[in-house]
Amino acid sequence: MTESPAVVAAIEAELHLLDPVVRSSGELTGALLHPEFRALGSSGRRWDRRSILAALTAYDPPAAHPVTTTGMRGVELAPHLVLLTFDTEHKGVWAHRSSLWMLTDGRWLLYFHQGTAFTPEYS
Repeated sequence: MTESPAVVAAIEAELHLLDPVVRSSGELTGALLHPEFRALGSSGRRWDRRSILAALTAYDPPAAHPVTTTGMRGVELAPHLVLLTFDTEHKGVWAHRSSLWMLTDGRWLLYFHQGTAFTPEYS
């Protein structure tokens, strides 16, 4: 099955956002977040755009342990809206993730994200 251009663009943006160099830069990360960005983290914490940018850029060098993704899939919900689902592993912690990407002013921006921690042997 061929993915739509919107799904391909959202996947590329998600993978870019997961890049340790991008994550350590407020400017690069901020360019991918919608002004109304919200998230429910795998820790249970609620995030907004300001708080996630502050947390991600609190560390100077890019993360020594990159985030690993598996099973990324996307569905175009509307011409301007893509839902991605995938799993991540970072420093031995696994999470099921979903991201809602919105086409805004000609750019795909992350509007909402949720992570749910899980143990691989029980998933």
